[in-house]
Amino acid sequence: MIKRLVISLSALIFSVFLLMGGNTFVMTLLGVNLGLKAVEPTLIGAIMVCYSIGFVVGSLYGKRIIKRVGHIRAFAVFSAFLGCSTLIYPLTESIIIWSLLRALGGVAVAGCFIVIESWFSAVANNDNRATLFFSYQICTYLAATAGQLLIGFTDPSAFVPFTLGAIVLTVALIPLSLSRMDAPTIENSERVSVKVIINKAPLGLLAALCSGMLITSFYAMAPVYAIQVGLEVEQLSYFMAASVFTFILFAWPLGRLCDQLDRSKIMIWINILVMLSAAGVVFAGTYHLGFLIGFSALYMGMVASIYPVAVAITNDRMDAQYIVAASTTLLLSYGLGSALGPLFSSSMMSWLGAQGLYYGNMGIALLLGAYTWYWRLDVKMVEVADQAQYIPSSAETVGVLATLDPRNEEFVDIPLEEVFLDMEAEEIAEAQACQMDLELPEPDVDDTDEAPILVPHEY
Repeated sequence: MIKRLVISLSALIFSVFLLMGGNTFVMTLLGVNLGLKAVEPTLIGAIMVCYSIGFVVGSLYGKRIIKRVGHIRAFAVFSAFLGCSTLIYPLTESIIIWSLLRALGGVAVAGCFIVIESWFSAVANNDNRATLFFSYQICTYLAATAGQLLIGFTDPSAFVPFTLGAIVLTVALIPLSLSRMDAPTIENSERVSVKVIINKAPLGLLAALCSGMLITSFYAMAPVYAIQVGLEVEQLSYFMAASVFTFILFAWPLGRLCDQLDRSKIMIWINILVMLSAAGVVFAGTYHLGFLIGFSALYMGMVASIYPVAVAITNDRMDAQYIVAASTTLLLSYGLGSALGPLFSSSMMSWLGAQGLYYGNMGIALLLGAYTWYWRLDVKMVEVADQAQYIPSSAETVGVLATLDPRNEEFVDIPLEEVFLDMEAEEIAEAQACQMDLELPEPDVDDTDEAPILVPHEY
């Protein structure tokens, strides 16, 4: 049983790594390719925002496809489409086709994540779900970092990197498709109404929105920024990889602070650091590559911390049974922000030049920090001892991951024996069939010269 669990989890983690790495590689590759072609930033933002829209749509409706055709087939279809769409990009320069491919790619990635996280839910129990939760997060960020580094070994203007991205995304379906573990039934996710969260924790809703704007604007427009300030492709890959990787470094220290201090104060300081690090990129990054990478890494480490702190602040004010539902609603707010982010940042870059990316995001951080300060004066703070457990999660995945959240008190602990029950029954049936074939009696044939009479079976 343990051996099967390890094999199944290895397949899951390998598929996650390939899918996330390939997806972030293609996302950055598209931004660099468009930047090298000197496409207008506003047009690049419009293309990139289609991915966020598709991802939100896939998060909401991808479950219907999975229920209709099954997990394995759905994952194979989603992954195959991602691979094929990546090969189509260099075949055309039509902005409309690229936008459509980005939107459908977002739907496909969301569907893949739903399938993968359903398998994680199947093997999770009260003893290991926290470990699985953190392992999943680490795997996704390491894969995203690897995807950024891969850019430095390619020529983004050529056809080859698109082929490489298609290979990685297609290979991602192999490990999970070979898994024999049955995935659980997917249930529709419940949501807490926006009105309820506005009444209880409006800061969480606004912070999720701002987080979506800041993160997706960086992923979509930072490659364009790097091209415009004169970075080589290899330098760009280091710039992007360091920025993505820092969330892992900040996650645990920030988690300890959030469990020991008032989280609204933490939110204020996070936004102050976002503004200071963005200013560092603008004013010091132009003098030395090390300053640029260092300040950008601090910037993204703080930006990526806004969403989990927003979730923690919201959960502090929600009843335990509504934690998963509230998280789903915050994800929708994040999705709205992710659709607005690239449009806003690309407009700022068209107005103020490359540095407009950071000027605009400094404004968003200033707005969120100021509102947090005002909110603290208007409501009664939750005592530190009464705060819910802080979980360093990300919003780059769909809502099914909330079922693994260690704070979820409605988690159903399914014994591993039940997870592999159908597999064992199938193996026993196969063994019995083989045994029956081996023990079939020889047909009775008269020892005469006459040929036996063959009587056809009646059906």
